[in-house]
Amino acid sequence: MLEVRRVTDADERAARIEMVGASAEDILCNDRKRARALRFSRPGFDPRKWDEFRQLGWLMLRVSEPEGGLGCGLGELCAIARHMGRGLTPEPVLAAALAASVLPDPQRERALAGQGIILPAFAAFGAAAPVHSDGRVTGLLEAVPYAAGASMFLVQLDNGAALVSPGGEGVELRLAGTHDGGHAGVLSLRDAPAVVIDVDLTTVREHAALALSAYLLGVAEVALDITIDYLRQRRQFNKPIGAFQALQHKSVDLLMEIWLMRAAIGAASSACDAGVEGDELRKTVSLAKARASKAAAVVTQAAIQLHGGIGYTDEADIGLYLRKVMSCGGLLGTERFHRDRAFRLSGLLP
Repeated sequence: MLEVRRVTDADERAARIEMVGASAEDILCNDRKRARALRFSRPGFDPRKWDEFRQLGWLMLRVSEPEGGLGCGLGELCAIARHMGRGLTPEPVLAAALAASVLPDPQRERALAGQGIILPAFAAFGAAAPVHSDGRVTGLLEAVPYAAGASMFLVQLDNGAALVSPGGEGVELRLAGTHDGGHAGVLSLRDAPAVVIDVDLTTVREHAALALSAYLLGVAEVALDITIDYLRQRRQFNKPIGAFQALQHKSVDLLMEIWLMRAAIGAASSACDAGVEGDELRKTVSLAKARASKAAAVVTQAAIQLHGGIGYTDEADIGLYLRKVMSCGGLLGTERFHRDRAFRLSGLLP
C-alpha cells in the first residue's frame, strides 16, 4: 500500500536549510587553505571572494522578498554560518547580511550592488551604546571584526541606529590584531556626523550572536574531524593511538559537546524563525551562545592536547581552529554573560 506523508511547514523549512547548507559546503570546501594565506593581512579577507558571495545572493538572504531579497530565515543563515566556520572563512558575510536586512533602500541597494561594504558595529552586551543629538553621534564601540574592510558602519545607538563613515569627521578607527591573524576595530565617535535611521539593532544583535554560534559549531566540528583522523593515523606500540580506550572515551565526550551545541542552535534558530520576541528571544539565544562558546573552547583545546606537540606548531591546521575560537568565542557576549542571562530570564537567578 502506498504511504502518503503530509508535507508540513517544518519539513519545507528543513529541506530549504539542507539545500542552502549543501550549496554553501560546495562553495566553501577549500576555504581553510585560503584563510591561512589571508592571515595578518588587511583587510583580512579577499574582496574578489566577497564579490562572489554577493553575487550568490548571500547578502540579501535576510532581506524580505518585497524589498528584493530572498526572505530566508535564521535557519538558512546559520546553515551558511556553520560551513563558513568549517572553512574558517574570514569574509564578514554574516554581519553584512544582517545589516542589509535593516538598511534603508538606497544604502541597501548600493551594498547589494557591490558599491561598498556596510558592517554593523554593535554595542557590547551590558555596555552603553553611543548617543546621538542633532545628527551627531558620540560613543565608543569595541571589537568590530574586520573593520578595516568597511566602507561604512551601521552603528547601534541607545535609540535607533546611524550610518557612519570610517574616514569622517569625529571618527577614529583603531585596529588591533587578533589571535587568528585577523583584526578587530575600536570605533571612537566624537560628535561625528551621521545619518540616523529609525531601526532597532538590539534584535539584530541577538540574531548576530546566534549566527556566530553556528559559525563556532562549524569550527568545532572540523576540529574534531581533524583530531579523529590524526588519532587513526598516529601509531604507538604498533597500533593507532585511537585504539586506546581512554582516547576513545575522550573523543566521545567531545562528540557529545558538538551534538549538544547543534541541538541548542537548531532550537534557537527554529524559535527565532517562529517569531519569538523580547525576553523569550534573549533567553533562547543566550542558551545557544553559552553552549556554543563553551563547547567550541572545550573541543578545540582538547584537540590540541590530543595532537600532542605537533598541535602547537603553526604548520598544524588544528591550531587555526583553536585560534579562531580564542578570537571570536567571546564576541557578542561571553559564555558567562549568556549563561547568567539565560538563568535570570528563566527565573533561576535573581
